[in-house]
Amino acid sequence: MQNCGRLVVMVQVLTILMLGVGRAAAELPKTLEIGRRAPDFNLPAVDGRHYRLTDFAKAKILVIVFTCNHCPTAQAYEKRINKLAVDYKKKGVALVAITPNDPAAVRLDELGYSDLSDSLEETKIRAKQRNFKFTYLYDGDNQKVSRAYGPVSTPHVFVFDEQRKLRYVGRVDDSEKSERVKSHDARNAIEALLAGRPVPVEKTRTFGCSVKWSDKRSSVKRAFESWAKEPVSVEFIDVNGVRDLARNDSPKLRLVNVWATHCPACVVEFPELVSINRMYRGREFEMVTISTDRPERKGRVLEFLKMRQASTRNYQFDSEDKDRILDALDSRWPGGLPYTVLVKPGGEIIYRQLGLIDPLEVKQAIIGYLGRYYK
Repeated sequence: MQNCGRLVVMVQVLTILMLGVGRAAAELPKTLEIGRRAPDFNLPAVDGRHYRLTDFAKAKILVIVFTCNHCPTAQAYEKRINKLAVDYKKKGVALVAITPNDPAAVRLDELGYSDLSDSLEETKIRAKQRNFKFTYLYDGDNQKVSRAYGPVSTPHVFVFDEQRKLRYVGRVDDSEKSERVKSHDARNAIEALLAGRPVPVEKTRTFGCSVKWSDKRSSVKRAFESWAKEPVSVEFIDVNGVRDLARNDSPKLRLVNVWATHCPACVVEFPELVSINRMYRGREFEMVTISTDRPERKGRVLEFLKMRQASTRNYQFDSEDKDRILDALDSRWPGGLPYTVLVKPGGEIIYRQLGLIDPLEVKQAIIGYLGRYYK
């Protein structure tokens, strides 16, 4: 009887687990099937307008590409997507991009290959940076349109015929590296439809970053909670130590920020620096801070760093002779705080800023060196 009772309990537990898995799976949007009509939309674009499906009614073929700013794979395909739009515009093909990600569901450490996240304002910046020739829409607020189409990852292509029935869904082509492409799947589908032929391959798998659905916001919350628990410390550094930092014999790109607790601009920009560190520290990158507060104020410096959760390499200059730190770090530093430099391995400074940093400018300099794509 006891064994029988245990068996019943085990069956009940397994049933509950299976139902839970079923519910979780049901929450994932299903990718639109071949032959289905394009779901309608009414979304804001980077040009300030709103667009509906009917705005593209005159197009013989409608190509909808779900993509984003931060994904390395999506960035690797930006030029190819733009070229698709340009190559086929005069042939009656309209290409529309939609960014599906909820920006609040993107962790800072998922932005290590980008200077931008996936908000509408940042998408406007990227569109201008890359001179996109297609309509670029934003669906990050409620993701209703994205759920209707069901993209799996970025980029994900949907090609519709003149009746707006889906004829191809999948990847742009078969390699993230353009020089290795052997199968131009999206382009082949467009060519076939323009010629009145069946699409040779109607469906392919995609590769890239998964869509950041809003239910991933909890992961962002957990990340901040984890970062808040990281240890924060500060050590004294002398002029020779500063010279070593500037020489940068490490394999990492090094960001050095010189600051002080009594410097208002230093205090204002510090949270941005902490975010930048969290974004890129998973790559060949490190951030170092140097306080120029008087040595006896070490307790105040540490208190400030802990409040800002600055789990970086933190130093405090061990002398009140501030002139000595100027030449040790950068001979072009005229004095004044804050002062920020990016130092390549080997000691070459590729970015320097006296005063408040422009966070986007710093991120662009970092990514310009580290690269936007997977190697």
